[in-house]
Amino acid sequence: MQVISTERKPIKLWTDDIDEGALQQARNLANLPFTFKWVAIMADCHKGYGMPIGGVLATTDVIIPNAVGVDIGCGVCAVRTSLESIERNTLKQVMSGIRRRVPLGSNHHRKPQPWEGFKHAPDVDIVYQELDSSRYQLGTLGSGNHFIEIQHGSDGYVWLMLHSGSRNFGLKIASEYHKKARRLCEMWNASLPDRDLAFLPVETQEAKEYSDAMNFALEFARASRFAMIESMKASLLEAVVNVDFGDTINVHHNYAVTERHYDHDVIVHRKGAISAKEGQIGIIPGSQGMKSYIVRGMGNPESFMSCSHGAGRRMGRKQAMRELNLDEEKKRLDDKGIIHALRTHRDLDEASGAYKDIDAVMENQKDLVEIVVELSPLAVIKD
Repeated sequence: MQVISTERKPIKLWTDDIDEGALQQARNLANLPFTFKWVAIMADCHKGYGMPIGGVLATTDVIIPNAVGVDIGCGVCAVRTSLESIERNTLKQVMSGIRRRVPLGSNHHRKPQPWEGFKHAPDVDIVYQELDSSRYQLGTLGSGNHFIEIQHGSDGYVWLMLHSGSRNFGLKIASEYHKKARRLCEMWNASLPDRDLAFLPVETQEAKEYSDAMNFALEFARASRFAMIESMKASLLEAVVNVDFGDTINVHHNYAVTERHYDHDVIVHRKGAISAKEGQIGIIPGSQGMKSYIVRGMGNPESFMSCSHGAGRRMGRKQAMRELNLDEEKKRLDDKGIIHALRTHRDLDEASGAYKDIDAVMENQKDLVEIVVELSPLAVIKD
């Protein structure tokens, strides 16, 4: 951990690999009047909107929509199977079954999907605007960095993993309440280092609505991941009859929650970061074709009991498509025998070369989490 002490509040970094844009955003956070104690920057940090991805911010009495992000509830699920190995042809059969069951990219289900949570949607306009279409989006993967993987663990078992978010809910809620926060901050003549850090005081109706909508998006994203895990299980059972499954692990990495730290109740914003309380089981996925990790939190108070959510980008999407070589990136995966989703130049934005070294990320946060299982990819499905 390194510490920058030149701003209003310190910045604690678990990395020495941070781009200037992300560092400036961290400085902006450190100069907010309601920042509690310090800003924590995780090992996978890179520039985002207002707040860097891979950032943890605790605040007193305000919530910042852009400190949560536009894909509220984005997270990862993983489940261990009883299989100790899987043949390549069987793997392809399983992947085919998953593609039949799980719509990818912008595709939705043709029929509305069941979820009891729809009956308990909060009375927030933006939620109700999206409610009908969300019934068809539940259990769909989306695009970007979302993925489905079949992996082999250092514990000797085959694992299923997926990374997905809250589809349109997250984007619409984030956009709507950032606009409202902007209008309120302008009305109050609030001094902000970046208007993308517009905030909502917790006593306002807008903050209550945002919190209710955000928590609903978290539950939707969780239910969506669990639905896809069930589709993955069904596809595996279709190809391999006798399989048992462990408990499903779920973590989300774009959210805000009230927690107690240093004898104060504060709002902890984790944007591209997961909770790592002492003994808490978490998931840190690597980039396509790289290792992922099941981890156990160490409860380090200096990170507000948090850790990284993945490897973190080292290149923007357009930069990756400009600078990476498709043949080299494909060879990197082919040489490992991974069935992957890297086919065209357009796919380079999600090539492993666009991301930081996950091993370096894990090394930098040894005081935040301990590795429980190391997962090596066998097959990857992406849009």
